[in-house]
Amino acid sequence: MSTPLVNKVTIVTGASRGIGQAIAELQAVNGASVVINYARNKGFAEDIVHCIQQNGGQALAVQADVSNIADLEVLFQATIDHFGHIDILVNSAGIMTTKPIEQVTEQDFDREFAINVKGTYFACQLAAKYLQAGGRIINFSTSVLGQMTPTYSLYAGTKGAVEQLTRQLAKEFAPKHMRPPHNILHVVGQ
Repeated sequence: MSTPLVNKVTIVTGASRGIGQAIAELQAVNGASVVINYARNKGFAEDIVHCIQQNGGQALAVQADVSNIADLEVLFQATIDHFGHIDILVNSAGIMTTKPIEQVTEQDFDREFAINVKGTYFACQLAAKYLQAGGRIINFSTSVLGQMTPTYSLYAGTKGAVEQLTRQLAKEFAPKHMRPPHNILHVVGQ
């Protein structure tokens, strides 16, 4: 079996379930040591760590609210303390509010932008400091941007921002001998 990520360390934000969990498990299958970031689902995160370890991989669960810069710093430092370096950052933490614009509250707006945009932005900032040469950053976008789906304006706004900041950061990361951040398009819903 090929293990192309052996000796690599990956942080996956929002990895206690959903897309983040699937990515973390795939990274481990491919040989990476994986940090399972979670905000509230400690039990789920620990189950994923246990599963990865049972299959011969290395994993660590770290609680951090990606919308809080101090928490992000704890996440990166815990990774360095445990594994010694960081090679890959996968920004998969995110939330989705689907409401008509008349029903979106200021709290909805602030929370969604804090997690989806601020969390991604400042995780990329820390990646600039901590990722090894040749490191990689993966950010998530959505097919909703091209669909113009009613009630998705807030979510689409956050993902549009993530797409643009990813384009801008690609130019900043190139001189650091890191692979530029790139977006992964994912389909929301079934």
